[in-house]
Amino acid sequence: MADTVKTIWAMLETVEDPELRVDVVNLGLIYGVELVATTAKITMTWTMLGCPLGDLLERRIVQAVETIDGVDEVEVELVWEPAWNKDKMTPFAKMLLGIR
Repeated sequence: MADTVKTIWAMLETVEDPELRVDVVNLGLIYGVELVATTAKITMTWTMLGCPLGDLLERRIVQAVETIDGVDEVEVELVWEPAWNKDKMTPFAKMLLGIR
């Protein structure tokens, strides 16, 4: 089960925000990943309320994660607390975006 969770995190790194061209993990949008039986439960946020690409990102996340062996269902929970800010980004994402 721990290996599947690691695989889910790795697969999430393949899902890019189409505007920022940085993956959702390095952007700090993914707050948690849990595997309950064969259901992947992903807790995430968006960079801003009403993100116009939120639905697209969620679809891409579901499509990516449901390809993993041992995952039969993907549930994405969108949360607003804690609020996202640039401090949630990894140093790699900040470098790519030119943020100090």
